[in-house]
Amino acid sequence: MPASTPSRSSTPPAASPARKLAAIGAVIALVVAVLAIGIAVGKAVEGDRDGAPAGGAEAAASAAPQEDPAQQKMYDDLARKTSRREAGDPLAVGKKDAPVVLVEYADYQCSFCGRFTRETQPELIKKYVDAGTLRIEFRNFTVFGADSERAARASWAAGQQGRFWQLHDELYDRTRKGDALSEDKLVDLARASGVPDLGKFRTDIKSKAAERALKRDQDEGYGLGVQSTPSFLVNGRPVSGAQPTEVFAQAVKDAAARAAKRQAAGK
Repeated sequence: MPASTPSRSSTPPAASPARKLAAIGAVIALVVAVLAIGIAVGKAVEGDRDGAPAGGAEAAASAAPQEDPAQQKMYDDLARKTSRREAGDPLAVGKKDAPVVLVEYADYQCSFCGRFTRETQPELIKKYVDAGTLRIEFRNFTVFGADSERAARASWAAGQQGRFWQLHDELYDRTRKGDALSEDKLVDLARASGVPDLGKFRTDIKSKAAERALKRDQDEGYGLGVQSTPSFLVNGRPVSGAQPTEVFAQAVKDAAARAAKRQAAGK
């Protein structure tokens, strides 16, 4: 499987020494976590591939993989820190109180991010989001410069008119780079995505609100030590790169089983 798209070789100029130190420490923690999840979800998917185990919540709870309590607490803390669960979030799809949250850090010039959007996300939405099990929250984590940032601002601006996911899918319909992400080309894509007020869209792209929204996502990613796109957290457990759909499906099912186990235990 190809490796995830590498980030820029240097930390963005705006990054402070404190951010760099925090990121280094977070990277160490994430490396440990990635190794753990590689064992947990890198196996072949067995049993029911389309949803929770047969038998309802009780069976789901009993199917939860065993976990070291300290390690599980680390994942739970990370999930609480990163899963926003904001009502009406235009960059999210799925129930606010879904038992599993998948957070994606992505760049619109990243070809592997596009692969996830085209090949894996539709399956996850069909099997788990529509069933109320999964919520997906997107983060604009730009690593390829000004063109990526402009595209990220455009996606946020489309979200202000309820068309984030439509423009998101247009941007990832094929890999677009450089001049293909000029403001005029983004307006054309917004028009095709059904954004109703293109004048407002242009204004919102350049707004301070868009700048703050992107900075929030960037700061969150750097604080976690995210270094490449796409990067994912499934209830706090890292999944790196455009893994096969089965890996994400298993991660969601395992997370749902753990959530059911905690609920059954009254936690």
